[in-house]
Amino acid sequence: MARPVNPPALSPVEVTVPQWHALTKMQRRVQVVRSAVGRVATLAGAASAAAGLFTGHWTGVSLLADAALTLGGLATLRLWKPDGHQKATATVLYLMPGGSLACLLVAEQWVPGIHPLEAAALATWTVGTWVARPADVARRMVSPPPRVPSTTVAPLPAEVCDHPAARWWAQKVAIDGGAAPGTLLEDIERTGETAVRAVVRSAVPGQPVPDISIMRLSALMDVPEDLIAIGPVPGRGSAYRLLQVGRPDEDVTPAAVWANRIAPDAMPGTVLTSVRTGRPADRIDEEG
Repeated sequence: MARPVNPPALSPVEVTVPQWHALTKMQRRVQVVRSAVGRVATLAGAASAAAGLFTGHWTGVSLLADAALTLGGLATLRLWKPDGHQKATATVLYLMPGGSLACLLVAEQWVPGIHPLEAAALATWTVGTWVARPADVARRMVSPPPRVPSTTVAPLPAEVCDHPAARWWAQKVAIDGGAAPGTLLEDIERTGETAVRAVVRSAVPGQPVPDISIMRLSALMDVPEDLIAIGPVPGRGSAYRLLQVGRPDEDVTPAAVWANRIAPDAMPGTVLTSVRTGRPADRIDEEG
């Protein structure tokens, strides 16, 4: 049996490389230090060029320092970077500040005295380098800055219902480090114009609902603490807690009015079981 000439193609495999937070933090610090060094080098170059307008005693030292900083930085820029148009463009950008400063220093020694064009060239170099920062742009081309941690909201658990309050609870309250981690909001019921009653359930079967901080809920919902109450659910275990927010509207049904207003003073211990409406029968007969 003939063997295949080309081996079969392997199926692609996606591998997620975890971020090393310590390395990312170190890279950000290095970037801040590098940016500060660039600013200082720009000010030092402007000062040396300004001194060159009046004297040539420091021109040689300035040229040597300029060459050392530029070539040293260029070596770190190109080290271990793949060749290509991007690397070549970054190299040209990185050489622009140091090369133009060297040309300015040499031109100041050729032209006797202080010429207005020399002062204009010095101002142009200082402002252009400070604002455009071509060396920093070149480094970013070949070495992108560290990634900022993602702030994408995690998908909601499958058990979360479609009620807006339940989704808000899952994203703000039930997260790790939140006021009630590992919980779900269910049986949401409006009990008034600004009042809500719901059941908080533990997302882990057999585990109780953790202690919920009313102070943290008050801060999240911007509701006074005295309008938030958390207690047991009648007939259920500790895996369920009853959450009440706001003051419910007063029940004005006949049974509630009897129990709350009439029975306590006039007929204690009585319960209104039924209500019949209409005119008395004898009055109906008289009118008939």
